Amino acid sequence: MTDTRTAPAHPIAELTVRGILLGGVITLLFTAANVYLGLKVGLTFATSIPAAVISMAILRMLPGATILENNIVQTVASAAGTLAAIIFVLPGLVMIGWWQGFPYVQTAAITMTGGILGVMFSVPLRRALVVDTDLPYPEGVAAAEVLQIGAGSRGGDGGRGAEESKQGLLTLVWNSIASAGFAIFTQTKIVTDTAATTFRVGAGATGISGSLSFALLGVGHLVGISVGAAMALGVVIGWFILVPVMTAAHPIPGDIGDWVTTIWKNDVRFFGAGLIGISAIWTLVKIAGPVIGGVRSALAASAARGHGEALALEERDLPIAWVAGGSLLTLLPIAWLLWDVIAGGALAASAALLIAGALVFILVAGLMIAAVCGYMAGLIGASNSPVSGIGILSVLGSALMLVGLFGQNPGADTTTALIAYALIVTGVVFGVATISNDNLQDLKTGQLVGATPWKQQVALLIGVVFGSLIIPPVLNVLNSGIGFVGVPGAGPNALAAPQAGLISALAKGVLSGNANWPMLEYGALAGVALIMLDELLGKAKLLRLPPLGVALGIYLPMSVILPTVLGSVIGWFYNRWAHRSANPDLAERMGTLTATGLIVGESLWGVAFAVIVYATNSDAPLALIGKGYETASLVGGTVLFLSIAAWLYRTTIQRVGR
Repeated sequence: MTDTRTAPAHPIAELTVRGILLGGVITLLFTAANVYLGLKVGLTFATSIPAAVISMAILRMLPGATILENNIVQTVASAAGTLAAIIFVLPGLVMIGWWQGFPYVQTAAITMTGGILGVMFSVPLRRALVVDTDLPYPEGVAAAEVLQIGAGSRGGDGGRGAEESKQGLLTLVWNSIASAGFAIFTQTKIVTDTAATTFRVGAGATGISGSLSFALLGVGHLVGISVGAAMALGVVIGWFILVPVMTAAHPIPGDIGDWVTTIWKNDVRFFGAGLIGISAIWTLVKIAGPVIGGVRSALAASAARGHGEALALEERDLPIAWVAGGSLLTLLPIAWLLWDVIAGGALAASAALLIAGALVFILVAGLMIAAVCGYMAGLIGASNSPVSGIGILSVLGSALMLVGLFGQNPGADTTTALIAYALIVTGVVFGVATISNDNLQDLKTGQLVGATPWKQQVALLIGVVFGSLIIPPVLNVLNSGIGFVGVPGAGPNALAAPQAGLISALAKGVLSGNANWPMLEYGALAGVALIMLDELLGKAKLLRLPPLGVALGIYLPMSVILPTVLGSVIGWFYNRWAHRSANPDLAERMGTLTATGLIVGESLWGVAFAVIVYATNSDAPLALIGKGYETASLVGGTVLFLSIAAWLYRTTIQRVGR
């Protein structure tokens, strides 16, 4: 798409040195926090909204700050914070004994090359998945609302616009305070933040768990009722059909909670991974046309620029030739990384074939994964997108490629080298997944605030570099001071690193012939049935049930899913009221700000709490009471949580009615 408009004579400050430096400082905090939390509990948090809030607070004190400069800061910090998810793979190299620590150059190179490819692959996807789509992008929209309210950009129509901006800012601030306040209160243990119970069902067993999380409630509001209903269906399939049936078929002596958790982790979650895989393939089929159209549009824009035509600012992506050239150049350090694993070892004789095969796999799988992860982020948000499931599929693919070359059980030394090789290939592909999962959210934010795409894409690359330089020393500090579960010399507070353990075990299972193929295959078959159901519902113009949403309900912990489903129901009722109100657009926007505030408050507290936990080396540094009050804290916490939620939404409705 071309346009004869040119840039203004005095362009608005956007990609500034101070913005990049501020993004780098915020990156240090968020990346370290995400590395620690990811290794400890297997979860990370999206950093774009907290970064936007901090950026606004700082840049407001400086002259000439603009909404676009704020957007660059959150883009840099968001990319770097998201890249911390590489810790779902790399600790596996320590767990199998290939690395004794995290060598700086290799660790940074794996992280950086995957991240750069993730940015490059997402450039041609912007038009297909951000511009020409109706995907909700909950966190991208929320970040844009934060930036717009902070800049007062909704003013401009006299007193009415200024008043709306004021009310919107109040809504955002009060909901953030309430969300953070409740999260802080739960850490005192006076009220609980998570409730879980297990019970027998006939010869088997199952469980119910839920998190009292305002951030997840807000995400549910933003993703909508269709995705919420699909996730609820996934919970029913996973926890009320598969878990009872499989626990009955595989009794395990001992604690019922351990029994249920073991079956879910070792079997049901692989069913979910199979469903994610087939849903990802179907997603690729569905978006193939728009993606090809986006690439053609990018080529046309590049050609138009080459002929001297001026493009509208919002159409100026990085030139497609730069994208292709940058992607190919990035393969050179990846080839060096792979040679570093092979040189002088059991695989040296097959070096050329192994490296060539891995580079083709990284390019092909990376392109597909970038599209799928971008779609998933647009559907449910970057925080809840199951990139660890993509990591599972990636390690399966890379390990199968190696089995095709070497067969299974080629010998102890060769097998260990092959596992390390598969993990490094997976690490690069995982970097693509995490960054493309986050980038399109950021580009959606940029689209909504009027950012220049190529400047934001440069900021994403800078964020990748910052994050890659910070992650290795953080990993080494944690490895030396605390260690990982199962690794010799680990301390009493050793980090579980659950995804890294699972992914390294999968690589070992495939190469030794012990992978859980039946559950992966059953999940894929179920995915075919759910795809057909969703298409039939679409033709009947009924509520859609996206198969990927169902897969999430099975794959992610129920404690994460239930509050998200509840939020989608609350959001549905709120939006029904909004559409009947005197000013539907304002009412719906205020609802979005309410949900955004819920995400902002808890996210900011998550950063602060990670620092407190690390500094005190305590799992519960703010606890005021010990065990023995679980029932009272659960009842009190649930009542307080629901009461605060009702009060916040009622307050928003009252503000709209003024």
